[in-house]
Amino acid sequence: MVGSMAVRGFLEEMTYAYVDEKGCGFLIDPGAEPDRVAEWIGEKGWTIDAILLTHGHFDHIGAVEALRSRLCAPVWAYEDGPRYLEDPRMNLSAYYGVPLRLSADRLLSDGCVVENRSGTLSLQVVSTPGHTQDSVVYYGKEDGIAFVGDTVFAGAVGRTDFPGGSLRDLRASLIDRVFVLPPETILYSGHSEPTTVGMERTRCPIL
Repeated sequence: MVGSMAVRGFLEEMTYAYVDEKGCGFLIDPGAEPDRVAEWIGEKGWTIDAILLTHGHFDHIGAVEALRSRLCAPVWAYEDGPRYLEDPRMNLSAYYGVPLRLSADRLLSDGCVVENRSGTLSLQVVSTPGHTQDSVVYYGKEDGIAFVGDTVFAGAVGRTDFPGGSLRDLRASLIDRVFVLPPETILYSGHSEPTTVGMERTRCPIL
């Protein structure tokens, strides 16, 4: 099951939970409002086994530190994540006057599969550089879903004018890593309503 919540710091961002029938699973990209996110999780009765990050921009990681301790959940990020998480200029928080530094408890590699503690949920880590160099998609084949961060939105793609961004890399990531997924795969992005691989193949503005 996928749950979603729009949170707002300096920007509005979508935070997701992916949990099994017993409510055990992952929290993805908690960007702001840790009290609201924790209350939401508590009301649902969910247990968060790990916090997953699609990339290291401040609007996707702003609530991580508070929730890591409150939920007793480790933080997992892509292996190139520390250059963003630990540098306020790279994660853009410095430009908003609230320098943010964060460490990951586990670094993930391209192609690896992460599971919740009970082994009932699994997500494949798919490296998708372009918006940032540490951008990843978490693909759940069994449920036909993918958490795509800011790689692609409904009718749009992620910006490439931030540190580490590359339009060429983003285009390659979409063609070779995202749009090869089954067309019915539901895409959950950081800043839009859900969409599908099939829909975005037909209207991607950079193809």
